[in-house]
Amino acid sequence: MSKGEIKKVVLAYSGGLDTSVILRWIIEEYGAEVVAYTADVGQGEEVEEARVKALETGAVEAIAEDVREEFVADYVFPAIRASALYEGYYLMGTSLARPLISKGLVRAAEATGADAIAHGATGKGNDQVRFELAAYALKPDIKVVAPWREWDLKGRADLVAYAERHGIPVPVTAEKPYSTDANLLHISYEGGVLEDPWVGPPPGMFKMTTDPEAAPDEPEVVTVGFHAGNPVSVNGVEMDPATLLSTLNDLGGRHGVGRVDIVENRFVGMKSRGVYETPGGTILYHAHRAVESLTLDREVMHLRDELSDRYAEMVYNGFWFSPEREALQAFMDDVQQRVSGEARLKLFKGQAVVEGRRSDTHGLYDEATVTFEADEVYDQSDATGFIRLQSLRLRTFAERRLGEGE
Repeated sequence: MSKGEIKKVVLAYSGGLDTSVILRWIIEEYGAEVVAYTADVGQGEEVEEARVKALETGAVEAIAEDVREEFVADYVFPAIRASALYEGYYLMGTSLARPLISKGLVRAAEATGADAIAHGATGKGNDQVRFELAAYALKPDIKVVAPWREWDLKGRADLVAYAERHGIPVPVTAEKPYSTDANLLHISYEGGVLEDPWVGPPPGMFKMTTDPEAAPDEPEVVTVGFHAGNPVSVNGVEMDPATLLSTLNDLGGRHGVGRVDIVENRFVGMKSRGVYETPGGTILYHAHRAVESLTLDREVMHLRDELSDRYAEMVYNGFWFSPEREALQAFMDDVQQRVSGEARLKLFKGQAVVEGRRSDTHGLYDEATVTFEADEVYDQSDATGFIRLQSLRLRTFAERRLGEGE
């Protein structure tokens, strides 16, 4: 489909510099109408501001859709059930939101009769892959406009100049020389001064979390309840998914929990520095693993952990709507049927430390067996044969090696 054949485009619109310029650029370069689509995944006041700005910038329609509950229940919680961390640190707040936004773009395109969808992801990043793989998985014949792969604008300076020529307000300033992406799970920071991995985050950059040094001098204890792997309560109060995550964001944020500064490996092949704050998600991750430690069989847990890295890689790389991720999710969710109970954590100066865990229904921990005191459950002499058998191959190997003079 050529430019002339595209008459209407649904644009994933945030209200930031890139998507505001893209909105105007599509109108001028394609001669097409633009419908701005903003998914409310928990970025706050930015949603309404984006809707208004889209209309002022030339959109024929601006759709703002509240998908917060769906985001947490159908994207964040499945990742928590899978114990997913990308490269050992990243809880994937951006990675999990992109497929949901793509789902909304496709839905909006079908509802408005649009010929294509568009996004503001650059040709260097992961988001272009996530948006487009998800869109193609949902609607194989969808057309995608990716301006960063088409236009002759080379960087932020060119975008600022373009915006100024067309009277588009520029949100990026010298005081905040980096880009952000926010949702209920996290806020990410990248680009600008953060491109030098040796330079620390600028003072005052973080929005969700208090600086750990300035956090309260008294710790706070929080108890998180789980049922079949899903978080269901905070301090004994049952909550819907979005409210639960928001509550933990407030608690964790107050104590500076959830800051991560990493250099990660992008799917497209380069290394990138990302800074993230994920207060509620960090609490959930540790609380969930604490309940699992009581309720999951050893070999099941070890197998799951082997697959968690693979799961995280799938999600990070944009394969949320892939058969392999869905198959792996089915395994994760089956394992989670036993994961019910509570974990108690102490929040203090940037840390979320597990202090207790319990499960009244599925706990496998047996104090009578593990005690160092006298018991009638475990015959310690049984360990002699166990060790003898486990050491058999080691002794055989050692005998041969020593016999050969090594």
